[in-house]
Amino acid sequence: MSTIGISAPAVLPVRTAPTAATRLRLTTRGRRLLVTLAALPLAAGIGFAALSGGSALASGETVATADFDTVTVMPGDTLWAIAEDVAPTEDPRTVINEIEKLNALSSGSLQVGQQLAIPGQYTH
Repeated sequence: MSTIGISAPAVLPVRTAPTAATRLRLTTRGRRLLVTLAALPLAAGIGFAALSGGSALASGETVATADFDTVTVMPGDTLWAIAEDVAPTEDPRTVINEIEKLNALSSGSLQVGQQLAIPGQYTH
């Protein structure tokens, strides 16, 4: 006859290697400190802008103002005709260039009723 023996397997505890990185846990105090440190560059930038923004007005320098007169475009008017009318002794091309710059015109087309600013040097 044969005998069968049943025995419980041996259970050995599993050893784990120590983990290299542990999870960082922030407390409420730590979160506040982190937010404060992250906000410092922003606060410094706002402070710098506030302190240096008004220095131009406090320097006592005068500000150049634009001196100009306005002309209303009538039917049939062109920039050339307006330039000859406002500055008959000047080169019309120079006057047209100044009018285009002052009015931010990208082309020479005008609309009836349009108000054009004429540089002050040509209106006096």
